[in-house]
Amino acid sequence: MAPPSGIVSTLLLLLTLQSYGFLLSFASTNVYIVYMGERKYEEPELVSESNHEILSYVFDSKEAARESILYSYMHGFSGFAAVLTPSQAKLIADVHGVVHVIPHRFLNLHTTRSWNFLQVDSHIRNGIQSRSQSGIGSIIGVMDTGIWPESESFRDEGMGDIPSRWRGICQEGEKFNHSHCNRKIIGARWYIKGYEAEFGKINTSDGFEFLSPRDASGHGTHTSSTAAGGYIENASFRGLASGLARGGAPSSWLAIYKVCWATGGCSSADLLAAFDDAIFDGVDVLSVSLGSPPPLSSYIEDVVSIGSFHAVAQGISVVCSAGNSGPYSQTVINSAPWIFTVAASTIDRAFPTAISLGNNQTVVGQGLYTGMHVNKFYPLVYGQDIASIDADEDSAGSCESGTLNGTLANGKFVLCFQSRSQRSSTAAMGTVLSAGGAGLIFAQFPSKDVSLSSGSLPCVQIDFAIGTYILTYIGTTRNPLVKFNPTKTLLGQQISPEVAFFSARGPNSVSPSVLKVLNLYITFNDFVLLFQYETNLFQCVLQPDIAAPGVNILSSWSPAYSLLQSSTSANQQQPSPVTFRIESGTSMACPHISGIVALLKAIHPTWSPAAIKSALITTASIEDQYGQSIEAEGAPQKKADPFDYGGGHVNPNKAISPGLIYDIGTSDYIRFLCSMGYNNSAISAVAGASIACYKSTNVQGNLNLPSITVHEVKQRMTVSRTVTNVGPVNSIYIARVQTPAGVSVRVKPSVLLFNSTVKKLEFKVVFRPLLKVAGRFSFGNLYWEDGFHVVRIPLAVRTVLDDFYAVT
Repeated sequence: MAPPSGIVSTLLLLLTLQSYGFLLSFASTNVYIVYMGERKYEEPELVSESNHEILSYVFDSKEAARESILYSYMHGFSGFAAVLTPSQAKLIADVHGVVHVIPHRFLNLHTTRSWNFLQVDSHIRNGIQSRSQSGIGSIIGVMDTGIWPESESFRDEGMGDIPSRWRGICQEGEKFNHSHCNRKIIGARWYIKGYEAEFGKINTSDGFEFLSPRDASGHGTHTSSTAAGGYIENASFRGLASGLARGGAPSSWLAIYKVCWATGGCSSADLLAAFDDAIFDGVDVLSVSLGSPPPLSSYIEDVVSIGSFHAVAQGISVVCSAGNSGPYSQTVINSAPWIFTVAASTIDRAFPTAISLGNNQTVVGQGLYTGMHVNKFYPLVYGQDIASIDADEDSAGSCESGTLNGTLANGKFVLCFQSRSQRSSTAAMGTVLSAGGAGLIFAQFPSKDVSLSSGSLPCVQIDFAIGTYILTYIGTTRNPLVKFNPTKTLLGQQISPEVAFFSARGPNSVSPSVLKVLNLYITFNDFVLLFQYETNLFQCVLQPDIAAPGVNILSSWSPAYSLLQSSTSANQQQPSPVTFRIESGTSMACPHISGIVALLKAIHPTWSPAAIKSALITTASIEDQYGQSIEAEGAPQKKADPFDYGGGHVNPNKAISPGLIYDIGTSDYIRFLCSMGYNNSAISAVAGASIACYKSTNVQGNLNLPSITVHEVKQRMTVSRTVTNVGPVNSIYIARVQTPAGVSVRVKPSVLLFNSTVKKLEFKVVFRPLLKVAGRFSFGNLYWEDGFHVVRIPLAVRTVLDDFYAVT
């Protein structure tokens, strides 16, 4: 049967384009290992001849076959490594004598893992780290709890001289002086006025905080070293996750802005002052792992939105965490479209911990405990069975604060179950510890996030099925006993990435109203810009933007935190100070993107923040390492969608050459604010210029984002976007659409041709509802492809009825 005419015409077009040199390649090459079992030949010549013969099945000449071989294995076993296309590898797998064809992987010393998992590695030829020389030339500003300057991650060996463009300072304070800055930490400031105006003076005599850039809580040290820490061998958290620790951009400079305090909280006034200084100082990237939970303030009232607007207007990329209120919908924070908002994902490292019961049965959970009392049996009780007199039994079953009877809990391991009101194993640990318990088993929704054991209190997390089994054992045994075995570190044996359970989800909850648009005037410094709209449009900003590793991340830590932790611990045996710690959160995901942005800026110094953001979003992956759709942790677990991970999971090496970018300028963001219906003085305050918007309506228009989210499709709707070619000068891109359910999608034009004079082109996407009911969001993708680049943006669409919201 002949193929459909549309396919034939597409193939003819592609062949024509290829003949003119427009299409570079349809199949990328990779290294594959061809394993052939036991050694078959003694003589090297015979081995080579055999390998060449096999390769002759897929190459046109012996010379090409010889050039493809990297290694011939001839001593311990037979086989070879060669550069092949995926289709060639499949053909060779069927050749007689070939046992298996193995895709090549990078195996390193056991490391902090997340950067190796992302393949941000200087050993990858033409990869993002080697191309950027590990971020040389970029300055990353970190707004957080400060820094522990003595950490090995911040040594300045091999760092270049401080750039002449740098205008920052090294602000002194308690236990922090000029000598703590170096060629790695080139600037440090601290901000306390807003905080103390709200809460009064901070007492630092107890050593739990420092009136200086010095980090007392560890959070800022962790995020800073994740983004740009140097190479540290034999790093670990008490022997777990041991190996080589490093940041994503180890050659980038760091500028520290301490805006948050170990005693709790970050003042918005202090934060805005830090933004102001950072813009002056000359940072290239700002990493901001903080924010306020929903309900969200408007864009003109949120200090992160305001401060970042100014920064982006000066060419500074601002990267923020998406929040930890997942897996619930509409919980994402830091949602202004000029911010790069980051969700958290898992990596392929696990920490299995075996639990042995008194009936000689063993189950496996996960933990981070390496204390002295492993391998010792303890009495085991269920929290509900040892509830205090005035406590609700259900609350005791989840170990809510103050619900356990101290006499009955003393010296025992306690089983607790996650509930709607008690989601946190960390909170349950505090309850068990204060009641004198010896350990905690916490049953919860399946999640790869492992909570850190509190001091000497061991904690192992399990799923509900295992928890129910243990509960049955308790109920049918006179003297139930349990012991924990030492936690192990396991690499590469769990599917990843997945969107973390806690990672906040979209859609963006700051939504505009829907009105008909006529004209929109913006007066900007005596220039009048006129924008005309002819359609009813209701678009939302898609947030989060992207996902990056944020689960069980090992990075540098502040030893001072142990003092703060021990002050709140009822246990007499206090933890020893740690210099590396495993943490989870979108706070940990944020500096991963900050480091990658610094690498991209080193490669493409003229690209705008929007261009860099576009490059990362349009090249992100929506598949895990096995080629399956990325999943999102939750109850139940599901296939991830753009409200979970935005454009997808970051793929740093592909972002070097995205092909096309969706660029946005400051005037576009001003138009966006005008279309939101904010008053002139408010917008002027945000933009830092006199702006007047006339006949503005609450419609966001066609902001040139690398995504399309349409909240209400009632009838035919057209959305426009503009792409800029950053690939080969002569390029032709063809549109391909994975259509969201419930609508039809048409792209006009469906072919984009770029040359030396045409570098930007506009296209339109036309949506038509196919359902006559109020639907839910459905998702798809729009691809632009030239045979080498695949430029993908997500589509999120919801159909509604014209009169669905009508007042009766």
